[in-house]
Amino acid sequence: MRISKVVLAVGVAAAAVIAGGSAGAATSFVDDTKATYLQKCAVCHAPDGSGNTAYGKKNGLKDIRSKEVQSLSDDKLMAIIAKGAGKMPGYEKSLGSDVCKKLVGYMRELAKK
Repeated sequence: MRISKVVLAVGVAAAAVIAGGSAGAATSFVDDTKATYLQKCAVCHAPDGSGNTAYGKKNGLKDIRSKEVQSLSDDKLMAIIAKGAGKMPGYEKSLGSDVCKKLVGYMRELAKK
């Protein structure tokens, strides 16, 4: 009898997630990834991706939103974030590959704004 209550509770929770969880999951993805971007990337690349920071100007960083950067494949952007490029350090070891992949998606979103 007790197992039935647990199974019912799990089923109700799963139904709630399926019914209304998709919008919350999308919002959570954007919020979490944005927070990571602001913490790890914005210092150099600016919150809007423009590269309009003291470091960005000094080092000629490209605007993440530009056609040039946006035309790079997801694999190429992932490699840059994960392994680093030029003076930019790689983040795969500290953030993990899943977070690096999410940052690629966030970079794509910056270009839409």
